[in-house]
Amino acid sequence: MGTENTRDMVIDSAATADRIAGHIVDKKGSDITVIDLRKVSGVADFFVIATGNSNVHVQAIADEVRDKIRAELGMLPWHVEGEEGQRWILLDYVDVVVHIFDRATREYYDIEGLYRDAEIRRIESEE
Repeated sequence: MGTENTRDMVIDSAATADRIAGHIVDKKGSDITVIDLRKVSGVADFFVIATGNSNVHVQAIADEVRDKIRAELGMLPWHVEGEEGQRWILLDYVDVVVHIFDRATREYYDIEGLYRDAEIRRIESEE
């Protein structure tokens, strides 16, 4: 791709969501879902949701996403929540919000159920 300056590129939120999902796959996250909110909510364009196998894994996935998106796109999350408990870490990139859960917390909050009217796409991962 050459030496293009990512700060001069227009970053599409759909492409960013897909890129984030790919990094979660690389870090062995499971149950990866991309929810397109553009037609049903103004909270963000996309949610990317994933499950980690343990609190340490949840943190490792969050660190991977944050490090790779900073390196590739020059983007830092506008807001981060949940790192102290590591059961649900939220990385808010404004147009794309990343939710990384442990299994029990994800089942309890059921974000996909809250946005069942949105387009929901499941990402295949190697488990």
